[in-house]
Amino acid sequence: MVPMSKDRDFDEDEDELPDGVYHDDELPTVPCPYCRADVLEEAQYCPRCENYLSKEDAPAARKPLWIWILLIVGTIAMIFTAFQ
Repeated sequence: MVPMSKDRDFDEDEDELPDGVYHDDELPTVPCPYCRADVLEEAQYCPRCENYLSKEDAPAARKPLWIWILLIVGTIAMIFTAFQ
């Protein structure tokens, strides 16, 4: 360990940062694309409007109910015509 020079006063609380540079103790935030509220950068959805911030974070979209009904009716119709 190198000893500090005795002619220089060292204050542990003093930050030696250039002018205009400062420590930011707050967590990084981004604006919600829907409601513009500040949201933590790591959040998956906005706590205010509850929308997902990106498509990658959103759960996979479900197929609409009418598609399932159409598939079931079509399958039944194919089975019915095959046995006649």
